[in-house]
Amino acid sequence: MSQELKIAIVTGAGSGIGRQVALTLLQNGYRVLLAGRRLAALQETQQLAGDHASEAYPVATDVTNAESVDALFSHARDEWGRLDLLFNNAGINAAAGPIDEIELEEWKQVVDTNLTGVFLCTQAAFRIMRAQQPQGGRIINNGSIAAHVPRPSSIAYTATKHAVTGLTKSTALDGRPLRIACGQIDIGNADTPMVQQIKKGVLQADGTLAAESTMDVADVGRAVLYMASLPLEANVPFMTVMATGMPYLGRG
Repeated sequence: MSQELKIAIVTGAGSGIGRQVALTLLQNGYRVLLAGRRLAALQETQQLAGDHASEAYPVATDVTNAESVDALFSHARDEWGRLDLLFNNAGINAAAGPIDEIELEEWKQVVDTNLTGVFLCTQAAFRIMRAQQPQGGRIINNGSIAAHVPRPSSIAYTATKHAVTGLTKSTALDGRPLRIACGQIDIGNADTPMVQQIKKGVLQADGTLAAESTMDVADVGRAVLYMASLPLEANVPFMTVMATGMPYLGRG
């Protein structure tokens, strides 16, 4: 195997955006650890990599569990001695509902996955990138359009995605002297199984139901690849990539 391949970890790599980003990286000079809760789904991603499958490594991981996260990052450090890229992508949503009906446990599950999980993975990546030679690396967080504006009845998801923005800024600042770059990609309506209802009709801020435009998830993969391809002396702190026709930029 070529030792020139860069080492990446992608969380939530068993489906959707995480799968597409992992495949894009594999096709462009990366060896990728595929992290996610369902090993079978990660193995499916590996198979989809085709000629690059030998450079994909499924690792069943629970990002809400510190020991599980440590095992994932130890694999990268012990096997290849370094980590060049982390794409923090794993996330969940809560069922839509009024604020006063959200169960505390449901709130905690979203916070644990979307925020604490991102922190644990960032912390583990930071340790490796700080200690390795040459020093440094890149962390890219999957934010969301929800990091800017909420959908109705989505307080848990929206709150965590706003918090990820703060985490991104702090990581970028603290990483400066260590050549650790951190950026965030905010994605709107990538065409994955999670957005099928959006194409049929989804609740808008004015109370109406409306179908929304979507974009090819491959475009997200290319956007992340661009962010990752920059030298560590350059960084994209925030990028928004979205379906052109979605209503985000208007009032509603």
